[in-house]
Amino acid sequence: MAVNKIYPTAKAALAGLLRDDITIMAGGFGLCGIPEALIEAVRESGVKGLTIISNNAGIDDAGLGILLKTRQVKKMISSYVGENATFAQQYLAGELEIEFNPQGTLAERIRAGGAGIPAFYTRTGYGTQIAEGKETREFDGHHYVMERGLVADLALIHAWKGDPEGNLVYRMTARNFNPMMASAAKVTVAEVEELVPQGAFNADHVITPGIFVNRIVKLDKIIKRIEQRTTRKRAAAE
Repeated sequence: MAVNKIYPTAKAALAGLLRDDITIMAGGFGLCGIPEALIEAVRESGVKGLTIISNNAGIDDAGLGILLKTRQVKKMISSYVGENATFAQQYLAGELEIEFNPQGTLAERIRAGGAGIPAFYTRTGYGTQIAEGKETREFDGHHYVMERGLVADLALIHAWKGDPEGNLVYRMTARNFNPMMASAAKVTVAEVEELVPQGAFNADHVITPGIFVNRIVKLDKIIKRIEQRTTRKRAAAE
């Protein structure tokens, strides 16, 4: 029997899922593939004390930056946050906790959480501040740091296409952290650019199976921002 997981709005898709002090995973790399409509719905809900697991913290007026601006975030578990002045101000003032991760380590911590792996060892970060307070071991003459897998109460992800059962396909760079996060949370809500009929996907093309997705919302409008626009000057006309 087919299961319809479609909700009319981002607000409706998050109804009953949000509360203070929960941990949320948010997909995206920079501003590419971020669940912007769902993040806006979190902002409108007013929940606070959030722990956010995301590769980065958006920018001041877009992505997760809007949750920092309203001071709804208590802690960030991230890799790169250099584009957000609000983040820097709150962190330096002692108003925001941060757990920095090497980018590959963050990706593997999320993947491990989704795979039911509680911890793993990596050479990345050994002998640096990253390893402080963590268990280390030696294997075959090399030193490793133990990292814990990450799981969340809620994952917010962005996909290119989805069907009523929650099967998802991503497009190019927007694939980034979204598929891993979909499997590493108790509940996953996906916003999709295009909703296709059940059976439209070739099973071999599905990236996130619907079993990992609880709710879906189709975007009414799609905003694809460019974080840093870089262009070359035109050559002078001869």
